[in-house]
Amino acid sequence: MRQIPDASAESLIPFVQDSVAHGSVVHTDGWLGYSPLKSNGYRHEVTYLKGNRKAASELLPRVHLVISHLKRWLLGTHQGAVSRKHLDYYLDEFTFLFNRRRSKSRGKLFYRLAQQTVAVDPVSLDQILHPDAG
Repeated sequence: MRQIPDASAESLIPFVQDSVAHGSVVHTDGWLGYSPLKSNGYRHEVTYLKGNRKAASELLPRVHLVISHLKRWLLGTHQGAVSRKHLDYYLDEFTFLFNRRRSKSRGKLFYRLAQQTVAVDPVSLDQILHPDAG
């Protein structure tokens, strides 16, 4: 997960290209910003929400599961006090926790976190405080 500036094709398609293996099936709603997926090498499956008798949560259950957990986590754990500036870091933490929510080895969470800290480049305090400074 990461924040993008808007829901335009110019923002969505690069995000998908960075996040989803080329040739994969990408299942979306009918938003036109996803239209270029097919021409960019993805198999695009569309579920139209408008005019459908089923609720969006029934039509795209995984999307709604993730978003509902994210909202609950942001509002509960962080009391909604998350700045845009640091949102990507919060999304990384949420993704880490969400992907391990059913782990039968909860004790390994710290071990896996420690593995990740040595597998990625360090981030300085200045980079955290001023992410847009180059």
